[in-house]
Amino acid sequence: MSFTVPTPAEYDQMSDDDLKIARQARNIGVVMAMTMIIWMAIQLIGASLGLPGQLVYVADAAALIAFVWALVATFRIWQKRRNQR
Repeated sequence: MSFTVPTPAEYDQMSDDDLKIARQARNIGVVMAMTMIIWMAIQLIGASLGLPGQLVYVADAAALIAFVWALVATFRIWQKRRNQR
């Protein structure tokens, strides 16, 4: 199985469901990337400012929640694509 990025002409041929799934997948990717960047920044800032561990654990928990949401959303997209076939 390979994945290629559709060309603009191929986007015109995609169904509304395919476009919706592509948009959802893109949003999941953005959430995962931003979560990782923000989490690393909080870890760096927390260490350099000497913030208490409880504050850093809140950031860890928020990142974990975001990653679990991304996993569940990705699983739902996978199920939806599997049921379409």
